[in-house]
Amino acid sequence: MNRTLYRFIPLLSAQAPKMTIPAVSMRLPPWHTAQMHYREYPPHPSLAAHVDCVWAAQAPAWAHTHRVLPDNCVDILWQDSGQPGFAVGMMRSAILVASERPVRTLAVRFKPGMAGPFLAMPLHALTDQRAELDLLWGRSAAGRLADALWNSTAPERARLALIERELLRRLRLDSAAGNGNPALVQQALRALEASAGALRVEQLAAQLQVSRQHLAAQFRTHVGLSPKLYARICRFRRATAALGAGAGPDWAQLAQECGYFDQSHLIHDFQEFAGSAPERFHFSN
Repeated sequence: MNRTLYRFIPLLSAQAPKMTIPAVSMRLPPWHTAQMHYREYPPHPSLAAHVDCVWAAQAPAWAHTHRVLPDNCVDILWQDSGQPGFAVGMMRSAILVASERPVRTLAVRFKPGMAGPFLAMPLHALTDQRAELDLLWGRSAAGRLADALWNSTAPERARLALIERELLRRLRLDSAAGNGNPALVQQALRALEASAGALRVEQLAAQLQVSRQHLAAQFRTHVGLSPKLYARICRFRRATAALGAGAGPDWAQLAQECGYFDQSHLIHDFQEFAGSAPERFHFSN
């Protein structure tokens, strides 16, 4: 695939100097805050194998900045800016989202490794980037959906159903073309998730009876990250979830429970994925 066919916009790392960026350039975070409306809905049953949820959010009316952490997912977002939607790929580090107006967002979040049928591109090309939907789906189709979403007075869930209807249409076309996600990738993802990222890539490849190189190539195309990086983000997500569930953590114990070799590896991953040390991250959230 020729990447010049798409308008790719790099995401702003949380480790970069803080700056104000348009709200339309980022996806919104999967959690409630005091300043932000956020709600997830289960997907249409026929999309459940591919879609984690559809969601809606509204940023506050005043200027603010928030941090979005790597979550091993790909999203497509539509915002009330008069522009078509855009896809945001897998993230290798946290991003900062700055908004100066009360932007509204409708979106779909795909399950790991399941966005391919809806984007028709190798997912490594979208990692740490966003691509505008008018070039992925065609200007006419992307524009019609955007118009339908924001010219409607229907309730939030009904407008999300319009997104689901388009996704179902695209899934049928993909199935009719004989495409699909390799079973190998799905088996690997399930194994990594079940182990919370603790399973070593060498063991995983041996279980699947493939070489590490073949497994990495399949992940690059269908997931967007290497198996090792995907597993590291699984461990990081487990650690952040554990921090959210309690106070005053024992860092050495947390590292052990989340599959880290030692506390220094936990610190390294927090610095890489969250842009801060674990203790600072804990007390700032």
